[in-house]
Amino acid sequence: MFLARLLSRVKASETLVAGPTRHAVQLPTVGASMLPTIQVMGDHVLISRAYRRGRGVKVGDVVSFASVIKPRERVIKRIIGMPGDFVLRDTPGKSHDQKMIQVPEGHCWVTGDNLEYSRDSRHYGPVPLALVYGKVLATVFPWKERRWIENGLQPAP
Repeated sequence: MFLARLLSRVKASETLVAGPTRHAVQLPTVGASMLPTIQVMGDHVLISRAYRRGRGVKVGDVVSFASVIKPRERVIKRIIGMPGDFVLRDTPGKSHDQKMIQVPEGHCWVTGDNLEYSRDSRHYGPVPLALVYGKVLATVFPWKERRWIENGLQPAP
């Protein structure tokens, strides 16, 4: 019920849905890297800017950040490691050389949910938390598909 009320308010607020505000932004998605969480094309996600620059994000959160490869583009990935965490550098089972690395201070390690089709920290390394634009809260369009984006890596309360 809460989700329905929130998303109905989002739909009613054209400034929130149609473009960026100080607190939230709607972003259309493209690409298969976050399947099945976010669809290849057509999903629009609601991003909370309260988490910009990585403030308050944790392992399992889905975030939007400036691409390390193309800084003018925003990408969406899931945080797998925070500063001080040890993460597997390569895709599990894909390499004989399974090295663990420690995420440096001020950075996070991100991957797509669809590892086979994701260009992420396994390719370009840790992402500076300063590049985080916000946390993805929900899919808001198509309207019939609206839903919260869950943190599948944290235990349920």
